[in-house]
Amino acid sequence: MAVEASIADKLTMLWNLQQIDSQLDELQILKGELPMEVADLEDEVAGLDTRIKKLKVSLKENEQDIAKMQTTAKESDANIKRYQKQLEEVKNNREYEALQKEIELAKLDIQLSEKRVREAKAGLDSKKETMIIAEAKYEAKLKELEAKKVELQGIIEKTEHEEAKLRTQSDGARNGIEDRLLKAYDKTRRTYRNGVAVATVERNSCGGCFNRVPPQIKLEIGVHKRIIACEHCGRILVDQTITSPESILEGV
Repeated sequence: MAVEASIADKLTMLWNLQQIDSQLDELQILKGELPMEVADLEDEVAGLDTRIKKLKVSLKENEQDIAKMQTTAKESDANIKRYQKQLEEVKNNREYEALQKEIELAKLDIQLSEKRVREAKAGLDSKKETMIIAEAKYEAKLKELEAKKVELQGIIEKTEHEEAKLRTQSDGARNGIEDRLLKAYDKTRRTYRNGVAVATVERNSCGGCFNRVPPQIKLEIGVHKRIIACEHCGRILVDQTITSPESILEGV
């Protein structure tokens, strides 16, 4: 039958785990905001790529519309020439007036087509300018993304061996610590940005939140009769007998 670890042993194991996890945290800090910056840049580049593709489709459609309107104008111009030739062969005023009306309508069609072509070309030029700006921004962001990726990869390659070693040590340090303590430890680590869940008592204060630890509580921490958490921040408190090198070696 396994003997349950003493409170001092439990505190030592938690302290050892905290030291390993804090080293892992330092490696993450070394990466800084780079992983998030890379992810943001990837999203931005993908968004610009989608926008450029849509602009290209829209430009092609506009060019096709302009070509159709120009064709319509050419057809109307050809009709005018045909009507004018027919005017030479009319036999009465009714036919003459009918042809004149067709010529006027064809001229209106040409004017309307030319107006629409001018408007469409103005819109086309505006979209082309937008395309140039979007493509320039895309190239700049892509270049920035590649630089950030290289920087991040350099840090990863430099630290991956150390990180893998520490993760193995962290997994090993968790063995023997009861589930309820691990859950409390992990929850507290997630609560604070610095990831400190086990803190020392320094100058009569919690090493995590720096609030004062009452003398009676400090005495209780020193006798290792129970696991005590800071009443202000909830971090597990340990004394120097737990954090001493000898104690750490015993817990490894």
